[in-house]
Amino acid sequence: MITIEQNDNLVNVAVLGEFTLADFKIFEEQSLYKLKSSGPLNLLFDLRGMIDYTVDVAWEEIKFFSREHNHDFSKIAVVTTDQWLTWQAWLSRLFVDADIQVFADYDEAQAWAQA
Repeated sequence: MITIEQNDNLVNVAVLGEFTLADFKIFEEQSLYKLKSSGPLNLLFDLRGMIDYTVDVAWEEIKFFSREHNHDFSKIAVVTTDQWLTWQAWLSRLFVDADIQVFADYDEAQAWAQA
Protein backbone atom coordinates (compact mmCIF):
# COMPACT_ATOMS: atom_id res chain seq x y z
CA MET A 1 0.00 0.00 0.00
CA ILE A 2 1.18 3.52 -0.69
CA THR A 3 0.19 7.00 0.29
CA ILE A 4 1.03 9.96 -1.90
CA GLU A 5 1.04 13.65 -1.05
CA GLN A 6 1.89 16.35 -3.55
CA ASN A 7 2.77 19.98 -3.02
CA ASP A 8 4.62 22.38 -5.29
CA ASN A 9 7.30 20.29 -7.02
CA LEU A 10 7.50 17.54 -4.36
CA VAL A 11 5.86 14.13 -4.58
CA ASN A 12 5.96 12.45 -1.17
CA VAL A 13 5.43 8.66 -1.28
CA ALA A 14 5.21 6.37 1.75
CA VAL A 15 5.16 2.60 1.24
CA LEU A 16 3.50 0.41 3.86
CA GLY A 17 3.72 -3.37 3.70
CA GLU A 18 4.32 -4.88 0.28
CA PHE A 19 4.98 -2.54 -2.64
CA THR A 20 2.96 -3.98 -5.52
CA LEU A 21 2.68 -3.24 -9.22
CA ALA A 22 -0.73 -1.64 -8.63
CA ASP A 23 0.90 0.70 -6.09
CA PHE A 24 3.64 1.61 -8.53
CA LYS A 25 1.09 2.36 -11.26
CA ILE A 26 -0.68 4.79 -8.89
CA PHE A 27 2.66 6.50 -8.19
CA GLU A 28 3.42 6.61 -11.91
CA GLU A 29 0.04 8.14 -12.84
CA GLN A 30 0.23 10.85 -10.20
CA SER A 31 3.85 11.69 -11.02
CA LEU A 32 3.15 11.96 -14.74
CA TYR A 33 0.18 14.24 -14.07
CA LYS A 34 2.32 16.44 -11.83
CA LEU A 35 5.17 16.49 -14.40
CA LYS A 36 2.82 17.84 -17.06
CA SER A 37 1.77 20.76 -14.92
CA SER A 38 4.95 21.73 -13.09
CA GLY A 39 8.04 20.36 -14.84
CA PRO A 40 10.89 18.57 -13.02
CA LEU A 41 9.93 17.05 -9.68
CA ASN A 42 11.58 16.11 -6.44
CA LEU A 43 10.63 12.78 -4.89
CA LEU A 44 10.59 11.68 -1.28
CA PHE A 45 10.26 7.90 -0.85
CA ASP A 46 9.62 6.84 2.74
CA LEU A 47 10.42 3.12 2.72
CA ARG A 48 10.64 2.61 6.49
CA GLY A 49 7.30 0.76 6.51
CA MET A 50 7.97 -1.33 3.42
CA ILE A 51 8.20 -5.04 4.12
CA ASP A 52 8.84 -6.28 0.60
CA TYR A 53 8.27 -5.51 -3.07
CA THR A 54 7.36 -7.64 -6.03
CA VAL A 55 9.74 -8.37 -8.91
CA ASP A 56 7.47 -6.62 -11.39
CA VAL A 57 7.77 -3.42 -9.31
CA ALA A 58 11.55 -3.55 -9.62
CA TRP A 59 11.26 -3.93 -13.40
CA GLU A 60 8.71 -1.10 -13.72
CA GLU A 61 10.91 1.15 -11.61
CA ILE A 62 13.88 0.54 -13.90
CA LYS A 63 11.78 1.26 -16.99
CA PHE A 64 10.13 4.34 -15.51
CA PHE A 65 13.23 6.05 -14.18
CA SER A 66 15.99 4.93 -16.54
CA ARG A 67 14.27 4.75 -19.91
CA GLU A 68 11.26 7.00 -19.86
CA HIS A 69 11.83 9.72 -17.26
CA ASN A 70 15.52 9.82 -16.42
CA HIS A 71 15.65 13.63 -16.81
CA ASP A 72 12.31 14.51 -15.20
CA PHE A 73 13.40 14.45 -11.56
CA SER A 74 15.80 16.81 -9.81
CA LYS A 75 16.12 15.19 -6.38
CA ILE A 76 15.16 11.79 -5.05
CA ALA A 77 15.30 11.30 -1.29
CA VAL A 78 14.98 7.75 0.04
CA VAL A 79 14.25 7.19 3.72
CA THR A 80 15.38 3.76 4.90
CA THR A 81 17.73 2.00 7.27
CA ASP A 82 17.76 -1.16 5.16
CA GLN A 83 21.22 -1.73 3.71
CA TRP A 84 19.91 -3.50 0.58
CA LEU A 85 17.59 -0.59 -0.28
CA THR A 86 20.45 1.83 0.31
CA TRP A 87 22.61 -0.07 -2.19
CA GLN A 88 19.75 -0.08 -4.70
CA ALA A 89 19.41 3.69 -4.36
CA TRP A 90 23.11 4.20 -4.97
CA LEU A 91 22.96 1.87 -7.99
CA SER A 92 20.05 3.90 -9.38
CA ARG A 93 22.41 6.84 -9.76
CA LEU A 94 23.83 5.13 -12.84
CA PHE A 95 20.48 5.30 -14.64
CA VAL A 96 18.82 8.49 -13.43
CA ASP A 97 19.90 12.05 -14.01
CA ALA A 98 18.87 13.17 -10.50
CA ASP A 99 20.58 13.81 -7.22
CA ILE A 100 19.75 10.73 -5.12
CA GLN A 101 20.36 10.74 -1.37
CA VAL A 102 19.55 8.15 1.29
CA PHE A 103 18.48 9.24 4.75
CA ALA A 104 17.73 7.44 8.00
CA ASP A 105 15.82 10.48 9.31
CA TYR A 106 12.55 11.48 7.63
CA ASP A 107 12.72 15.17 8.61
CA GLU A 108 16.22 15.53 7.13
CA ALA A 109 15.09 13.87 3.91
CA GLN A 110 12.05 16.10 3.63
CA ALA A 111 14.08 19.28 4.25
CA TRP A 112 16.62 18.25 1.61
CA ALA A 113 13.97 17.30 -0.97
CA GLN A 114 12.07 20.55 -0.50
CA ALA A 115 15.14 22.80 -0.72
